[in-house]
Amino acid sequence: MDYLPLFFDLKQRPVLMVGGGDIALRKARLLTRAGAHITVVAHAVLPELQQMLDMHHGQVLIGEYHPELIDGKVLVLAATDDDGLNERVHYDAVACNVPVNVVDNPKLCTFVFPAIVDRSPIVIGISSGGQSPVLARLLRAKLETWIPTGYSRLGQLVGRLRDKVKARFDTVNERRVFWESVLQGQVAERVFAGQEAEAEALLEEQIKIGNASHQVGEVYLVGAGPGDPELLTFKALRLMQQADVVLYDRLVSPDVLDLCRRDADLIFVGKQRDNHAVPQEGINQLLIDHALMGKRVVRLKGGDPFIFGRGGEELAELKKAGIPFQVVPGITAASACSSYAGIPLTHRDYAQSVKFVTGQLKNRTTELNYAELIQPNQTIVFYMGLHTLDLLCAGLVAHGKPADTPAAIVSRGTSRDQQVLVGTLATLAQQQAEAQLPAPALVIVGEVVELQSQLSWFGEERSPVST
Repeated sequence: MDYLPLFFDLKQRPVLMVGGGDIALRKARLLTRAGAHITVVAHAVLPELQQMLDMHHGQVLIGEYHPELIDGKVLVLAATDDDGLNERVHYDAVACNVPVNVVDNPKLCTFVFPAIVDRSPIVIGISSGGQSPVLARLLRAKLETWIPTGYSRLGQLVGRLRDKVKARFDTVNERRVFWESVLQGQVAERVFAGQEAEAEALLEEQIKIGNASHQVGEVYLVGAGPGDPELLTFKALRLMQQADVVLYDRLVSPDVLDLCRRDADLIFVGKQRDNHAVPQEGINQLLIDHALMGKRVVRLKGGDPFIFGRGGEELAELKKAGIPFQVVPGITAASACSSYAGIPLTHRDYAQSVKFVTGQLKNRTTELNYAELIQPNQTIVFYMGLHTLDLLCAGLVAHGKPADTPAAIVSRGTSRDQQVLVGTLATLAQQQAEAQLPAPALVIVGEVVELQSQLSWFGEERSPVST
């Protein structure tokens, strides 16, 4: 171990910084966040640094550095481009037994600044000992995505009630078991969801009864996006990796499903046309039953749960049963698949509005409000319209939409086998009859489809047939 990781309490403590340029400014930002009172000595100081010091009880000394400035300081930094001056600061600080950092010169440092993930009171420092700061920053970026900002609020809540837990449980082991349950349960999720008052009330109740484990579970309705796992949200990934049970549908890609917790129970509840693995009523009951057993349940849906995903129906049943739940939006297929196909849904030269429409209604009819759909300067996106494509195209034309209106099918959008078929309302059904692009697929109708040939960037394109 090249350096022992330590955390300094710098609140209202004096720190000396030699140098007043950009490097000094970057370090000053960190030090002021930690509450330090900084004295800067330099021949010139950036205005932004001067302003920062004025706001945080610091001071600027314009002039030469001299060793007496180290007296009484708890840390010293040298941030100049004068190698000789930096060495003098180092040797003077070492002689006074004061920790010193010479920026970008590990050999002259008795301490180094780590890359920091700040979720105060939780703080994580990552250091390469000055050997590879870029690698440390890359690791920090990964941790930033894995650790919700809500951990800061959770840490503060735990700190407020720590003494009560200590008084309630006699042994260290009892307290450890209690906190492990709290920090992986509903209290933590309430904090992450911004429900801090509810989280604190629940934690108070669990302290009172002396047990955090016997409780109703929770359901997380998670949008899995259109298939590309990199389109998942951070929150979706976090909940998928802590769920005890995952109920997933047919539109959830294998790549996304692989990101769930390895030991979670995976239950397929997918639906295909005229082939439902589990009826909707059965899915609702599965969610309730597993939650009543105290489990954390992820209901993983392709796209977004609230756009033709029956998310509202499932939540209504959970509400009736008194099951707590959260909703994590996903990138809906219309947005993602059109983007990957190179078709902007809106464009000021072509379309000022967009409509999402299901091509198959609850009673398996296609009685749509065509008068509303044929408005000019509008993009229409049909979900689940592949099996009724001929009816949809004919209906739009019959109600006044020009037959030469551009239209496209995006099959398996965002996946490695994505295909795009481009045509018009007059030709698209016949093109699909010949090409047989597989579901899931979206149908996009509107002038914006003309841009596909210019903006296409992903997957395989099928050219329009000649007319």
